[in-house]
Amino acid sequence: MTAAETGFSDVVYDLVSVEYHALKGGYVYGQYVRDAENEGHREIAEFFRQVTREDAARAEKCHRFLLELSSAKAE
Repeated sequence: MTAAETGFSDVVYDLVSVEYHALKGGYVYGQYVRDAENEGHREIAEFFRQVTREDAARAEKCHRFLLELSSAKAE
């Protein structure tokens, strides 16, 4: 997708996409944790919690980059 199509640079679009997917993943991983716990798989449940934390960190980093790009554009 190009800037002409969206009105945003490709990098902004890419960051928004990664942020969205990281947040969406974090949402569905909660069910994966419950599934693993319900079947008594504590180690697997912890793995899904770790994946959730990693995606949350990824989304936060994308958000910081987007704020930086927005600030730079405003200047």
